[in-house]
Amino acid sequence: MKQLLFVLLISISGHMVAQQKTVKGAWLEKWENSKDYLIAIAEAMPQENYDYRPTDRQMTFKEQLIHITGNMDWLSNSYFTETGFERIKSELPKTKAETIIVINKAFNNAKLIIENTPDNTLTETVNFFSGPKSKIQILNLLQDHVTHHRGQLLVYLNLKNVEPPAFVGW
Repeated sequence: MKQLLFVLLISISGHMVAQQKTVKGAWLEKWENSKDYLIAIAEAMPQENYDYRPTDRQMTFKEQLIHITGNMDWLSNSYFTETGFERIKSELPKTKAETIIVINKAFNNAKLIIENTPDNTLTETVNFFSGPKSKIQILNLLQDHVTHHRGQLLVYLNLKNVEPPAFVGW
């Protein structure tokens, strides 16, 4: 009886996981964790170090964060909506708190756009500046870009002797 119950439980669990783990579903789960981790990094850096840049050729800590959000807005609106994207030059947020609000908003907007993207359109090809890409590849680029700059921000924290937050994975 216990073996039958175990097999039934495994079968049900496997079916539920398979349903939840569409490309989009898996991406959305990771996106939320990525948001939590980037916000933890933004919160870890003291306000007085938001204008810190390790070298003259690098962005400041705050500029890195805002650059990440601008890329999210561009990719999600340009490739997953009909409205497109219009780059507007705006001033950087003045405070750490304002910067974290911008991060939250960008992650949430991208999430909403992707949630509303039909699964069957993710294999469609879009014109990207480096050549044709599938929307799945654009999803990967969204996450890769966050990860790339988040890695730089971890170095900034370490250079300022701020202990980085523990990694938030899946």
